[in-house]
Amino acid sequence: MKQKYHLRNWSEYDRGLKQRGSLTFWLSEEVLSNWILTEKSGTRGADNYFSDQAILTFVMVKSLFSLAGRQTEGFLESLFVLMGIDLPVPDHTTVSRRAKNLDVVLPVNKRDEPRHVVVDSTGVKVYGEGEWKTRQHGVSKRRTWRKLHLAVDEKTGKILVAEVTTNNCHDGDVLESLLEAVEGEIEQVSGDGAYDRAAPELRSDQRKCYRAIAKRGAMATILPQNNAQKWSDIDGDRNRNIEKIEEIGRKEWKEESGYNRRSISETTMFRLKTIFGGKLSSRDFDNQAVELFVKCLLLNKMIQIAKPDSYIV
Repeated sequence: MKQKYHLRNWSEYDRGLKQRGSLTFWLSEEVLSNWILTEKSGTRGADNYFSDQAILTFVMVKSLFSLAGRQTEGFLESLFVLMGIDLPVPDHTTVSRRAKNLDVVLPVNKRDEPRHVVVDSTGVKVYGEGEWKTRQHGVSKRRTWRKLHLAVDEKTGKILVAEVTTNNCHDGDVLESLLEAVEGEIEQVSGDGAYDRAAPELRSDQRKCYRAIAKRGAMATILPQNNAQKWSDIDGDRNRNIEKIEEIGRKEWKEESGYNRRSISETTMFRLKTIFGGKLSSRDFDNQAVELFVKCLLLNKMIQIAKPDSYIV
């Protein structure tokens, strides 16, 4: 039987959901006051006219409302006219050129207590042909994917760190860099079996995920393979997880260890693709990475202003 939930904060949650669609929320006074660069860079060549904040805002609106570059330009121009704002809007080609160099900082609240970090990855389609053409003629060289790797705070559901790679990069290859970028203390890292199967033909590679977690002083809650054997030459979280599973069973271990909370990362992936879609509009890899980082930024802001507080009925 499916569990039912009720919200404790329905009024607050309802107001936050409406604010997500408010243009004045995304185009704040602070953003507009820093729209134009008034100081010279001091370097050779023409100075940038629009600030990084203006370019970032353009990309945010583009992603938020699923618009193309020219449509976003026209949308902001008409919006500024309606709002009585006497500011120019950057050309879509200027945005495309400068977006790849944007430094996107994810809004994350600092916490005093250690975090439980859940990690996972998902594939995002890059301007591929339609599904019908693929079924009829096979996958073409233009059809490809990017992988978005996320480290998510289990308690808040916010994205702590994001990394973008090509589709042939294994999850375990980026775990160390993800954890190194997480600020503050980490008490536990949870991940699916992919982090236990990192390059199984090279045993040293298979252990690098556990080494990366131990380096941060955290406990590794990674699901071992069904036929996983303990490492005889080293004792650690993996051996203890296997022993506990043999003792109480996999289902009970998932509940007792907190591994079930790893679903928070899958929920985050679902939110990203539901709100922003599962495709990228940019063709350059750096622009694709920034496009995904901006979507992560938007999702964190949305969670910050509207997060349900539910309980099981």
